[in-house]
Amino acid sequence: MIHYLWKISGAKAQKSDAVLREDFCRGNLVSDRAMTGGNRMKIRTRLAIAFVTITVVPIVLIFVAAFGLVNYQEHLFQKTYGLSEQIDLLSGNQTQVFNRLTQGIQEEIREAVGKNTDLFESIFKEILARATKCGFVDSSNIYIDSTHIKASANKKKYTKVEVDIQAKHYQEKLEKEINEDRLKHGKSPLCEVKNEEVKKKEKIESNTDKDSGMFFKNEKEKCFAYLAHTACDNNNFILDFHITSGNIHDSVAFSDLYQKIKNNSKQHTTAIAIDAGYITPYICKTLLDDGIIPAIPYKRPMTKKGFFKKYEYVYDEYYDCYICPNNKILKYSTTNRDGYREYKSNPSDCKSCEHLNICTNSKNKQKLVTRHIWQNYLEEADHLRHKPYVKKVYSKRKETIERVFADAKEKHGMRYTKLRGLSKIEMEVSLIFSCMNLKKLANWMWKDTSNNLRLTPIFSILSLKIFIKKKIAI
Repeated sequence: MIHYLWKISGAKAQKSDAVLREDFCRGNLVSDRAMTGGNRMKIRTRLAIAFVTITVVPIVLIFVAAFGLVNYQEHLFQKTYGLSEQIDLLSGNQTQVFNRLTQGIQEEIREAVGKNTDLFESIFKEILARATKCGFVDSSNIYIDSTHIKASANKKKYTKVEVDIQAKHYQEKLEKEINEDRLKHGKSPLCEVKNEEVKKKEKIESNTDKDSGMFFKNEKEKCFAYLAHTACDNNNFILDFHITSGNIHDSVAFSDLYQKIKNNSKQHTTAIAIDAGYITPYICKTLLDDGIIPAIPYKRPMTKKGFFKKYEYVYDEYYDCYICPNNKILKYSTTNRDGYREYKSNPSDCKSCEHLNICTNSKNKQKLVTRHIWQNYLEEADHLRHKPYVKKVYSKRKETIERVFADAKEKHGMRYTKLRGLSKIEMEVSLIFSCMNLKKLANWMWKDTSNNLRLTPIFSILSLKIFIKKKIAI
């Protein structure tokens, strides 16, 4: 009897379910009351299980995996670096984590600021050496430029003083070739300059910061500033820098920066990209003699408006003379102390020339054209700038060295300085560039998938902490 009733109830339930499905397919609305209690419970239970399986279980697994990885890294930190303090890598405030890890080092660095040590330069070199060891530095092409740092000095408070004109550091080499060139043309060698004959120039000196120099941004705007002459590689790693006052020209500071790069670089450099301020015969000669291609831009002729351009006077290398636009010859006259050969025209030819007004304004009606003894190197560099490879290298300046200056000023406060004195500015720039290289090194180490375990940026900070401790102890 019971078995019979069970079958009847089951048949009725099946029938009711069939009717409900038929009504649903016809578009009739089905209320919750029309469904059996057992079916509703089954559907709700299945939905709850599915929801927990899809959402809650993966989140729990992720937290367990992250917690295990952090514990493993903390254990690895303590084992590798011998740290005894507890490290909270999951803290949301990264500045607090960094300050807590480097609190002792920061105090020691503040004490070292008052001392004239090479600590900051050592930090910069150590970070760069680690980036080079990891294979992140690519110095096959180098990009050099300078940017100004506004000094903490009032531009209206200054005095004008007379200073001696410093001789060029390559003056001995230049004078040697000048005398050889003069002997070749039948001239006597130049005599030595006496101390009494040293030329002087007027210099604007700040009353507040003596080491800064007057920097002219344009014809109307000027300020006391420092210049950071900087070099970077293809990957925007800063290779080296040289700090000078704001009134030092880029071409003058190039030699010191280039010598630093040459001594520290282990990779062969194919080309160096420089702007128009570095286009001088000496720089082009230095780079070409070392087998490096100077990637330079076009430089407009620096002549008076309405007069003949210098390229309109054709140089005849065989006869060593210039030919003017009126087909007259300008013969060699002498080689001066600055290394320029002087070519002068015949005044009798110029007096009757119809182009005299757009050729020269000299009182004796004589045209003078100069040519440096290293002009061939300058012309070779200008010829190479048309090559596709050189054009490609120079076009990357806006992505490399200009980006370095933009990040340093916008993100690291290098637009102006509150410190005074050249030595303190060098320390400040050293730390800024060290931070920029360290940040790039940490990011690249994190993105590097060649290792089985990705290293967090804290690794670099902790290892650098140990390095600084050793340097201060020395």
